Amino acid sequence: MNKALETLKIRGLFQQCTDTQELSQLMDQGPLTFYVGCDPTGPSLHIGHMVPFFAYRHLREAGHKGIALIGGGTARIGDPSGKTELRRLLSYDQLDGHAAAITAQLDRFLRFDGDGARWANNKDWLADLNYIDFLREIGSHFSVNRMLSFEAYKMRMATGLSFIEFNYQLLQSYDFLELYRRYGCRLQIGGDDQWGNIVAGHELIRRIEGVSVYGMTFPLVTTADGKKMGKTEQGAIFLDPDLTSPYAFFQYWRNVQDPDVLRFLLMFTFLPVEECEALTRPGTNPNAAKERLAFEVTALIHGQDAATKAMAGARAAFGGSGGDAQAMPQVVLPRHKFEAGYNLVDLFTDAALAPTKSEARRLVQQGGAFVGTPPQALTDIQALITVADFSVDGDLVLRAGKKRYCRLHLTPPEGV
Repeated sequence: MNKALETLKIRGLFQQCTDTQELSQLMDQGPLTFYVGCDPTGPSLHIGHMVPFFAYRHLREAGHKGIALIGGGTARIGDPSGKTELRRLLSYDQLDGHAAAITAQLDRFLRFDGDGARWANNKDWLADLNYIDFLREIGSHFSVNRMLSFEAYKMRMATGLSFIEFNYQLLQSYDFLELYRRYGCRLQIGGDDQWGNIVAGHELIRRIEGVSVYGMTFPLVTTADGKKMGKTEQGAIFLDPDLTSPYAFFQYWRNVQDPDVLRFLLMFTFLPVEECEALTRPGTNPNAAKERLAFEVTALIHGQDAATKAMAGARAAFGGSGGDAQAMPQVVLPRHKFEAGYNLVDLFTDAALAPTKSEARRLVQQGGAFVGTPPQALTDIQALITVADFSVDGDLVLRAGKKRYCRLHLTPPEGV
């Protein structure tokens, strides 16, 4: 098998392929152009979106040419794959803004150079498409019965599949055709929920152009307890530092479950396979492996400086060597509230350590609200925190449960 494909398999980045043997032979003959798409349905990618782009990097390092396709056109409709209901339709201006933000995120990770690594936006060929001509040229090659056999459509038939979504597979297939015509693209890669759309594009090009192209998917990543990758009780783990701070991003990886560490080291870092295995060998410290995982992924997404600072903050929170309390997430709250006595439940809510007051109340009652250094668990929901609880340096550490920390600062006294 082609070496690049072997790498993807070893790292858990291979689920199925339209023809593995043929694709392997084609890749052995020289650089192959491939693409992976993502729709700008939000202002930022989250870490679950990044699986195909880690594969992109591996294929690029093997000498192949990649296209990151931003779905500025397809997002106007919305992909029904993996959804139980119609996606919320955004304005065109919103989609354009999201597309620009996501392109910038991918540029930092993929380093677009306009040749070996490039981006494209399908808005360029879909936005002004003549629908009648499109139906004649493209729609005539699709069987409704065949489309309904794919899992994405079968799932939605039970809850209601809109006609606008029914067009999505045609548009994604047309993307593949357009990229083949423009750049000689022969391979589409994506998550396994995209299998039906990928196969449809593969078949469309074979019918219209008479050439063989290929599709390959990756497994949909879940954690050891079956949860969707990159999701927490607080929401998705975004790449945008304004939505998920580098510290919170680091902490997500630092707190993964033991059975996930080797798998995530292989999938979400570029450490050699042998080093990933050595870090997780029986008898080694799993926390050291988790910290290495967290540092590597944070550095890839946010840079070395942010990763170093996040690690120092985490070590300070957990009492490890090399810690720096200054690197912990910091929250500034009004001094006058502490002078009057800040209710503990209100404090944990305002410090964003609990999403709601009811959650904060539950946290306190269950012994999960810690205040000070060393941390002291407070269980009285009527407890008040005052200025006297702060250190001589004017800060106070709060901890929610075992994993979420912040360092409080007071606003300056009036007149200062």
